[in-house]
Parts: sequence; C-alpha cells; structure tokens
Amino acid sequence: MIHGGNVWRGQHPASWLDFSANLRPEGPPEWVMDVLRQSIQDTRYYPDPEMRAARTGLAAFLGLPVTHVLPTAGGAAAIDLVLSRQDGTVFVNPITFGEYAERARIHGRPVTTIPVPGTALPVHPGDTVILCNPNNPTGKVLPADRVLDLNRSISASGGEFIVDEAFIDFCPENSVRQSVSDSLTIIGSLTKLLGIPGIRLGYIAGTPEMVSSLSARQLPWSLNTMAAAIAAALPDHVEDIQADIRLNAQRRDRFASALRSLGAEVSASAANFLLVRFPRSMQPAVPLLRSRGILVRDCTSFGLDDCCLRLAVRLDEENECLTEELRTWLKH
Repeated sequence: MIHGGNVWRGQHPASWLDFSANLRPEGPPEWVMDVLRQSIQDTRYYPDPEMRAARTGLAAFLGLPVTHVLPTAGGAAAIDLVLSRQDGTVFVNPITFGEYAERARIHGRPVTTIPVPGTALPVHPGDTVILCNPNNPTGKVLPADRVLDLNRSISASGGEFIVDEAFIDFCPENSVRQSVSDSLTIIGSLTKLLGIPGIRLGYIAGTPEMVSSLSARQLPWSLNTMAAAIAAALPDHVEDIQADIRLNAQRRDRFASALRSLGAEVSASAANFLLVRFPRSMQPAVPLLRSRGILVRDCTSFGLDDCCLRLAVRLDEENECLTEELRTWLKH
C-alpha cells in the first residue's frame, strides 16, 4: 500500500509534522480518549463477534437501520471485503486512491480505468464501479443527485456500484448512504474524522442481504473492543463532530489562500486536504522537508505529475509553518 502517515521510520511518530495523512490534527478528541480509557478493561475479553453495540452506534450515527450496517477494521478492510464478492471487472477513476485497484488485483479481478464517471459505462453483470466521493487526492465531490444518476445507469447494466464515502462527513449533504440498494453499497471510515488510524474503525452500509453476505465473509472478531466502544459512543457526540467539521472548513480556506499566495494552484476541496500544483517539480522538496521533520505526500502514485502535493489541513500555526518552508524553498 502507498499511503501517507509513514511516521514510524527514523524519528518517534510524534516528532513529525505530518501533512501526508488526512487526519484530525489535534489527534483523537477528548471524548474518544475517555472512551478508550474506559474500554481498556474490556481488552481482556474477546470482542463481541456480532458487534452489536458497534452496529447500534454506527447505525444511529449514519441514520440507518442496524440491519444495514457492518462495522469493519477501518476503511481498507471495507474496500477489501466489498471487492472480494464478485469476479468481474473493477472500474476505477484513473486519479483516485490506489487501494481499489490493488485489492481488486489481489482478488484476481481485472481493473479498468475510466474518466470522471459519466452515465454511459461499459458495465456488465458481475462488474463493479467504485467511486471515491469526495475524491482522494483531488477533494472534488459529486453531488448526491449525480451519484444516484450513475447508480441507475450501472444498475440497468447489471453491475454494482460501490461509493467510498471516507471523507463524506466533511460535506454530508452529498452522501447517498440513505439510498443503499441491491446495486448501491457504501463504504466509509471514521479514521480521518476522529484521528484514530491506530484503532481501525470503518463500515459498510448496504441492504440487509448485502450486509449478511459480507458478514459471512468477514474474519471473526474483526472489530476490537476499543473500536467497538468508540462506535457505540458516536451518537452522543454528533455536535462535537459537527464543530470539528466547521473548524476544518475554516482552516482549509485559510490554508488554501496562503498556498495560492505562493503562486500555486489549489483545487477546490470538500474534504480535509488540498491538492496543490506548484509551478515546478516538488520532488526535490519532499526529502528536504522530511529532513526538517515535515512529511508531505507527492501525487505520482495517483497518476499526477511531480508538481503536485496533497496536503492535509492541520492547525493554523502548522499550516503557516509549512507555507513558510515552501515559500523559502520556492525562492531558490
């Protein structure tokens, strides 16, 4: 897997200023830490194999019946699980998260890239179209009505449509999880929103039949007791999460403005990261920033050129620090 957040090389993880992973910059909120402290005593027991408390909490948070929700050990586990059940071609956007294609190939499925999806796709029964919305690394979001139009087209061709809403909580009006059907399944993650990549908490939202089918494929005890406790507590902290989302939007706008002052092109983003195109190759800047304790994500693995960086939105003072480092480097 090519991913950001590789903070275990060299220095202690906390010593890095990490713009390579799109996570809550403060780390887990205090309510999550309280839940973790309270749940430590349960680590002596096997987790609930039916994940009842986690399902109930996630379902309430997502606004879905419990029968429509399957907790997973992070978004990556959700991706792997949904791509394991068919054997047809997997269609992906050429500029998107690379793990869709990687997991498809591991399951022996052909992969075909498509442009930003239109309504006319060469889909056949057994095929899967997967869409990241908002997209990673661009931050671009398709409105819900456009996504549902795509689903109708894919369904009419006998294919299935998987929408990865890992970043949808930053723009929830664009979610289509309320419209899950035989052809439409949603996957998601709480990792980014809550800053808990080490805990691993994701989900699949689908019809009861789909959820039951995927549950039968899932490894036993897929969700640890701490992840389950956080999931169960989600409905009690909706207002806290919404406040975080508003704060991210304000920081993102300020960060984007500062980066544009460097002469960079900053794509409009609905998520907690920015795709930035600089006026020259940034490959020499990446190791230089690393030597100064700053991690950034280049976008060559996404299929973009080496002038692009994907930058997480962090605290204002941290965003300002990176902006000044880049300003200095660009002057040379």
